[in-house]
Amino acid sequence: MIHSFPPVIDDGCRVLILGSMPSVVSLKRQQYYGHKQNYFWPMMFTILEEPYSDDFAEKKRMLLRHHIALWDVLASCEREGSLDSNITDEVPNDIRTLLQVYPSIQYLMFNGGKAFQSFKKHFPDLLEQLAWKQMPSTSPAHTMKREEKLRQWQIVRALCK
Repeated sequence: MIHSFPPVIDDGCRVLILGSMPSVVSLKRQQYYGHKQNYFWPMMFTILEEPYSDDFAEKKRMLLRHHIALWDVLASCEREGSLDSNITDEVPNDIRTLLQVYPSIQYLMFNGGKAFQSFKKHFPDLLEQLAWKQMPSTSPAHTMKREEKLRQWQIVRALCK
């Protein structure tokens, strides 16, 4: 059984980006999107026009400066390796309570298909209450070109203003 991380969030956040479950490398490094080939952090620094930093604390501060929260749909699961397709026995995070505690969250963004599928399975009613968008996964396993991922994720910039 593997477990996700606590959310990165504060009272000013308006956008919540939800992944599925941290990769093996991310779990080892104890950092969201810790695999060097995952495009999440380079993409977010580019979209938000911030100078890139490898420091995880600065990465989190950068998101919060732009009113963006980060968490995973799943609190725990069984998974061999890092592929979302290998996830079994999933247990969701308490996203319902998080949204009650942070009512400023107006928009959900799902980093990939598994995050969206798991959310839809566990919280179908919330999809009717909040604006949301399923985004292409930033994982290196998702083979869409980086330029296209960046183009599609540009919506973050408008939503966090």
